[in-house]
Amino acid sequence: MARRCELTGKAVQTGNNVSHANNKSRRRFLPNLCNVTLISETLDRSFTLRVSANALRSVEHRGGLDAFLAKAKEDDLSIRAAQIKREIAKAAAAS
Repeated sequence: MARRCELTGKAVQTGNNVSHANNKSRRRFLPNLCNVTLISETLDRSFTLRVSANALRSVEHRGGLDAFLAKAKEDDLSIRAAQIKREIAKAAAAS
């Protein structure tokens, strides 16, 4: 499984460990991923997603999963999240 947030696309970054003697060695900066269950009010269903802590704060700030996905770009979302976004849009248009 890729170390990538399903909602924001935040992924692993690389950089250097720099010692006091200024020796440099490569390292990886891993995103803070959490397995979270988010509830869609429109679909009245819950979804388990692997999301960064930063994205979880953004979801709460925007007012839930439905509002977050409505504003999110398709390019940033995972395949599953994009599918959920389309389902929510379809259900919202029907009602």
